[in-house]
Formats: sequence, C-alpha cells, structure tokens
Amino acid sequence: MAGGEQAEGLDWRDGIVPVSRRFDDPYFSLAGGLAETRHVFLTGNGLPERLRPGFHIAELGFGTGLNLLATHLLAPDMALHYTSFEAFPISAAAMAQSHAAFPEAAAVSAPLVAAWAQGQRRFTLGAITVEVIEADARTALPLWSGRADAWYLDGFSPAKNPELWGEALMAEVARHTAKGGTFATYTAAGHVRRALQAAGFHVTRAKGFGTKRHMSTGVLS
Repeated sequence: MAGGEQAEGLDWRDGIVPVSRRFDDPYFSLAGGLAETRHVFLTGNGLPERLRPGFHIAELGFGTGLNLLATHLLAPDMALHYTSFEAFPISAAAMAQSHAAFPEAAAVSAPLVAAWAQGQRRFTLGAITVEVIEADARTALPLWSGRADAWYLDGFSPAKNPELWGEALMAEVARHTAKGGTFATYTAAGHVRRALQAAGFHVTRAKGFGTKRHMSTGVLS
C-alpha cells in the first residue's frame, strides 16, 4: 500500500509486532505469535488429530495470515479448506514484515505474500485452498454458504473490537459450523463465552497462552 504502515494505520513495536491504530491492539502476542497460534487455535481445536482431507477451517480476523501459515506448517500436504473474514486487510509489505519475526513461518509465507500483493483473495498455500472474504463479518457471514469444522475466533480484543464478538455474530458462527465442529479463541471474556453458549456451543475455559490465565474452546452440541 502506498505510504506504508502509516497509510494503513499500523505502528510497529520493536519493528516486529504490528499494532492496529484503529483498535489499539497488536496483531499477535508480544510473547510469541506463532507459539500463541499453535496453543490457542491449533491445540484448542484438537488439531492435528481431527484433520482429514476436505476439513474446513474458518476464521474471524485474517490479520497477518499467521494462523494460516501455522496451519500449513502443521499439515503441509493435507488438502484443507480455509475461509477467513477480514474487514481491514493490511498490505503485503506489512504482512511480510510481520512474518519476518518468525523464521519458520517466513520460510513458507512467500506464496501467501505474493498472492496478496497481486490482489488475489482466492489462492492456494501448499495443499490448502484459501479464500479471504474482505468484508465485515456481521454482513458477510450470514451470506456465506459454507460450514466449518473448526473456527479460529481471532478478532481484536473484545473490549476494543466488540463488533466481532456480539451475540448475533456468534449465532452465525454456530449456524455455519458442522455437527461436532469446534471453536477456539484466546479470550475468556464472560460475555463472549455466554454468547457462544447461547448459540449452542458447549464452552470450556482452558489454560491460556503464556501469562494469560484462560482462553475458551467449545464444541457444537
């Protein structure tokens, strides 16, 4: 994007961690974003044990694409589907800069960054078929025809980005979840847990990443 991070509303902590000015929140944990993704979203959804060809992962908040890269690293040869909803996409340059903090992720991120730079929002990463829907999930998710086997709920903090954690949207998440499907998220905020429970998930409070005491996981009952 012309103008770099200033134009897209990003600050950088130590030149490594992108922080959204819009939400005053970092895109990933200061204690280690890749490790956080693995703990929260992969382990939280019972992956890789549940993965099979055709398994569909959906996500609220594509951000830097780090969760996608972690999924690819987990199962590089598995034919998966990955759908993400992102209202405020960052530039390919900022994406690449953020990946540089994690050599393991940066080593496999070139196809993602190249596709992003070319404006592609449907592309493949290894064996994963990816679609990023650039829209407000509150309007886009109700129109989506898919159903996910696992959800990564990765919006900015509920206190700073409440739009991505409301009851109506959590109900749509449940409506677009396959039978026995799961979600995982870094937040354990009470109103988010209650919204997911009301939507039909059996919600469990689990150990959080790093110094964070708790996170939330759930299975559609």
